[in-house]
Amino acid sequence: MDGGSELKKQTAQEIDAMMDSVGRAARIAARDLAQTPRAAKDKALLAAAKAMRAHAGEIKTANAKDMAVGSEKNLTPALMDRLELNDSRIEAMAKGLEDIAALNDPVGEVIMSTTRPNGLKIERVRTPLGVIGIIYESRPNVTADAGALCLKAGNACILRGGSESFHSSRAILACLHDGLRAAGLPETCIQMVPTTDRAAVGKMLTMTAHIDVIVPRGGQSLVDLVMRESRVPTFQHLSGLCHTYIHKAADAEKARKIVLNAKLRRTGICGSTETLLIDRDVADHMLPGILGDLIKAGCEIRGDATVQKLDARAKAATEDDWSTEYLDAILSVRVVDGIDQALDHIQRYGSSHTESIITEDAGAAEQFLNTLDSAIVMHNASTQFADGGEFGMGAEIGIATGKLHARGPVGVEQLTTFKYKVRGTGQTRP
Repeated sequence: MDGGSELKKQTAQEIDAMMDSVGRAARIAARDLAQTPRAAKDKALLAAAKAMRAHAGEIKTANAKDMAVGSEKNLTPALMDRLELNDSRIEAMAKGLEDIAALNDPVGEVIMSTTRPNGLKIERVRTPLGVIGIIYESRPNVTADAGALCLKAGNACILRGGSESFHSSRAILACLHDGLRAAGLPETCIQMVPTTDRAAVGKMLTMTAHIDVIVPRGGQSLVDLVMRESRVPTFQHLSGLCHTYIHKAADAEKARKIVLNAKLRRTGICGSTETLLIDRDVADHMLPGILGDLIKAGCEIRGDATVQKLDARAKAATEDDWSTEYLDAILSVRVVDGIDQALDHIQRYGSSHTESIITEDAGAAEQFLNTLDSAIVMHNASTQFADGGEFGMGAEIGIATGKLHARGPVGVEQLTTFKYKVRGTGQTRP
C-alpha cells in the first residue's frame, strides 16, 4: 500500500504541467471505463473494501497526522468531527464500497425506446459523463465515496481534498488503487491531486479539455469560488441551511425526538437542522421540552422574543442567525403564525437543501412538500436523512441544490448523461 508523497512547493508552470498530465491520463482512463463491464468495476470496489479493512491501522495512523495538524490550526469541533476516522467510520466506508458494487450498473441502461412510423428505432441510453473533478474539504470519506461512485458510473475522477485531510485521503486512495489493480484497471481511473497548493484548484477550474463536470463539496467560500471562477460545468451545491418546522398538528413526542436528532446527531454535516420553526398555537406546550433536551445535550439556542420568554437560557437571535449554517451545536428558533409564515421564512432564508415538517395533518404535509422548492423535502423525519446512503444510493458525492441535471443526493445515476441510439434499415428523409 503506497499513498505517494506530497509534492514540495511548485511554480505555476510546474502545477500547470502536473495538472495537464493528470487530466490527460484521466481522459484516457474515461474512454476505457466507458466500455468496462460491470463485473470488473464491481471487482475493483469489493477488492478496495477488503483493502480498506486490511489497512485500517494505516488509515488511522495517517488520520492521526491530519488530526494533529487540525488541532494545531484550531479547527472547530465540527470540522474536527468531519476529519476524524475511527474503526466504525472506516468500516462504514468499506461497507459503502460494497453497497455501491451491489447497485445496478447505470451505464447502457435504456431509459426510452420507440419505433417511429418510418421504422427508425430510437433509444435513449445512459452513458458516463466522462471525467469528473471533485473539490472537497475536511471529510476524507469523500475520497472513498466519490471515487467509488464515479467508477461505478463509468467515469474517471480527479479528487482534490482539503489540505487538512491530505494524509487520510492518500491512505484511502491507496486502498482504491489496490482494488483497481486487482480488477486489472488502471490507477488513473481515480486520481488525487498530489499537492495541497491552492493553485491546483484554480487550474482544475479551467481544464475544459480534460474535465467534464466539477463537483464542489465544502463550505460556502469554496462553493462561491467554484461557482464564480469555474469554466467547467458544475453541480451546484449550496450551504445546508436546513429547517425543521413543527406544525400545530404535530405529535409532541415525535417532534421532540426528531428535533434532537435533526440538530445534534452530527452537527457538522450539511443535513443538520440549523433553524427550528414552530407554530405559535403549540409553542407554549411543546417548545420548553424540546429546548430543554437540546440545552441539556449542549446546544446553544438563539431565539426570538417568544422563545426567550419560554426559556431564559436562549440568546437573542439576530437577523444573521436566520441565514447562518452553523455546522455546530447552535440552533436558531422562531415562533411563526402558521404554515404560510413558515413557508415564507424558509423561502426567504433557506438554501434549497433540505426541509422537514412535523405534523399529523396530511393536508398540511402535502402543502409543505409541494410548495417548497428545496432539493429534499420531508414529512415526520429528521433532516439528517439527507444522505445518499440513506436514499439507497450506496453513498453520495454531495447534495446538489441546483435545478439542472442533478438535484438532491448525487449518486451513480446522477453521474451519467445520455445519448440517442438510432437504428435504421436504409431510411432517408423526404
